[in-house]
Amino acid sequence: MNGALRNKTVIITGASSGIGWACAAAFARHGANLVLAARRYVDLCTLAHSLEKEYGIRAVAVQCDVANEADCRSLIQQAVATFGGIDVLVNNAGISMRALFADLDLAVLHRLMDVNFWGTVYCTRYAIGELLRSNGSVVAVSSIAGYRGLPGRTGYSASKFAIHGFMESLRVENLKTGLHVMLACPGFTASGIRATALDAAGEAHGETSMDEGKMMTAEEVADRIVQGVIGRKRTLVMTRQGKLAVLMNKLLPAWVDKKVYQLFAKEKNSLLK
Repeated sequence: MNGALRNKTVIITGASSGIGWACAAAFARHGANLVLAARRYVDLCTLAHSLEKEYGIRAVAVQCDVANEADCRSLIQQAVATFGGIDVLVNNAGISMRALFADLDLAVLHRLMDVNFWGTVYCTRYAIGELLRSNGSVVAVSSIAGYRGLPGRTGYSASKFAIHGFMESLRVENLKTGLHVMLACPGFTASGIRATALDAAGEAHGETSMDEGKMMTAEEVADRIVQGVIGRKRTLVMTRQGKLAVLMNKLLPAWVDKKVYQLFAKEKNSLLK
């Protein structure tokens, strides 16, 4: 704990579970004050109260659906009204899907883009003035799916590719302004995102399709994100498997196609025949 984040104001979207919940705890341990956003307000209030009590920081819960532009504007306004500014924005809110494109209701793709991509854009747009004033950090929690399309996850992969393009453009625009822009790309993480992934009709699957016992924990991901913010890192690709996938996708993309197919053919109730 080097004190770099003490009394800084950190906004975390999707904070009611998984990586967002873990990020809230990790930033609180470093003494940051928190603005926690998600749709599940009661869960947020519970988290905010427990972190205030344990770490002596201030934490505010804000009910927010990041797919709603007005909600995102209000989130940023409440953060500024409460703490006077913003130092870090962690765009973590996101949903996944699991369905073959041929079977898919296109409303599912719209929902994925609205939450994952537009949620990141909305929050960043309304926060960027404050972040520029503070020489702050904007973080997008992405995925290896932002480098390599995954079968049964067309909408998820597309949304993550879009986030990568947005964040990379934002970084170049701000090379001389002092704004820190970071993409955080965990590998497979035990975060519950697969249980809430949408099926072809837009309903939650309700169960994970993979063995989460062998995955990164949300706490491991959160710790790396915090260290990345402190170190003002450009990109975090967090697993050896992920780094290999990114490298080999550049060198031997057809070979990676086959390996990805084989991997997803082994998942529970695989969509690939």
